Amino acid sequence: MASRFKLVFAVSLLLLLLDFCRGSIVGVCYGRNADDLPTPDKVAQLVQLHKIKYLRIYDSNIQVLKAFANTGVELMVGVPNSDLLAFSQFQSNADSWLKNSILPYYPATKITYITVGLEVTESPDNASALVVPAMQNILTALKKVGLHKRIKVSSTHSLGVLSRSFPPSAGAFNSSHAYFLKPMLEFLAENQSPFMIDLYPYYAYRDSPNNVSLDYALFESSSEVIDPNTGLLYTNMFDAQIDALYFALMALNFRTIRIMVTETGWPSKGSSKEKAATPDNAQTYNTNLIRHVINDSGTPAKPGEELDVYIFSLFNENRKPGMESERNWGLFYPDQTSVYNLDFTGKGAVDMTNSGNGTKSNGTTWCIASSKASESDLQNALDWACGSGNVDCSAIQPSQPCFEPDNLVSHASFAFNSYYQQNGASDVACSFGGNGVKVDKDPSYDNCMYLTTRGINKTAASNTTAMANTSSSTRAEVCAWIATFCLMTLISFVLNLGNVAVASI
Repeated sequence: MASRFKLVFAVSLLLLLLDFCRGSIVGVCYGRNADDLPTPDKVAQLVQLHKIKYLRIYDSNIQVLKAFANTGVELMVGVPNSDLLAFSQFQSNADSWLKNSILPYYPATKITYITVGLEVTESPDNASALVVPAMQNILTALKKVGLHKRIKVSSTHSLGVLSRSFPPSAGAFNSSHAYFLKPMLEFLAENQSPFMIDLYPYYAYRDSPNNVSLDYALFESSSEVIDPNTGLLYTNMFDAQIDALYFALMALNFRTIRIMVTETGWPSKGSSKEKAATPDNAQTYNTNLIRHVINDSGTPAKPGEELDVYIFSLFNENRKPGMESERNWGLFYPDQTSVYNLDFTGKGAVDMTNSGNGTKSNGTTWCIASSKASESDLQNALDWACGSGNVDCSAIQPSQPCFEPDNLVSHASFAFNSYYQQNGASDVACSFGGNGVKVDKDPSYDNCMYLTTRGINKTAASNTTAMANTSSSTRAEVCAWIATFCLMTLISFVLNLGNVAVASI
């Protein structure tokens, strides 16, 4: 009896380990509203080539589901708004869909989420009232085949579900959606499903450039926005929008629901009124986003909190209506060439040579502090670089090689250059709100050696480790402890079985 208890306990801990130790993930949205897209088989090869492990699709297309069988890529499958009426009215419709569209391909094709409806509050026919009944019927269908714990059911929303998002602590849901949001939140809490949101700082900047700075939208701000109610400091809009949702959930006493970002990104091309839609900005946003997510940085209100994010989108989609930017969110062209290069692991310096008008250096340029910058601006930028910017600033501490001369310009120059080299040596990585300047003369002196891109590349692995935050390190330690304990328990159980067998002989 004791041995059996140990086995059950060890297996339970292993399941906990798998969930706890996974960390935040970055996926990509695979829309197909375009001409001349590669076949799903070729898309599966492209996705694996770029080490993309999580993919969101917007329907249950059979060819796509077949193509991703045995690839290890986890899929989020969508139920379109046009199917909500049928799914909400009759349980048999949900049963049939699961039987014909999902089960034949599962588990060879890994399906982990089903999203029921797409931003229903934004759709002209407003099918909000149909969403929760459809979700309930799909959950019931999953329960019938024992998959309700392996495949989670939720629905995606736009930020329009909030009536207020700033300051974050004042985040509140739009009361006009209460009739369907309350039962949905109860469903999510009861079934431990995430609240799925589509977030686009790009639109906030495009539509209100006088109130939102470009650097703040791109994760590049060296200054902070303070929430007057909580005192929390925000260096990017993404975190502020996420926290607005958390505060909105807490205001309704839903404290256990986690948030998942099912769409975010930045367009690489736009109309004359969309000057921020460039390859450089798209690459900067998505690069910073990936690093922010995989480091499990969390947000000011939820530090260290895991946050799964899906980048929109895999391909440019030329059939989409609207402004020019709507057709240019892709990471790839239909011919499978990159619109700009992106490191999906977030672990190395990103190659910016193919990013349109990007200007990646070959290791012969450096970034230093501008002599025209004010002391307050330099101090803010230095604090940011050594904090959120993940720069190792130990060399400018007292008694260290770059402490002397002990002045703000010298210390900021060292930190600016380190951030610049670690982030691809691009123009945008030396901006610091206009306080950084690129130079072609090595600023190194005495024993104070300024980094170069070549040096960063040689030590990428160690730098990545140094950039990991405390929560990631703590999680790794706990994971290692649990894994060791479970392994020892299982070995003990197997040995006990052997001893029992020998004794019985």
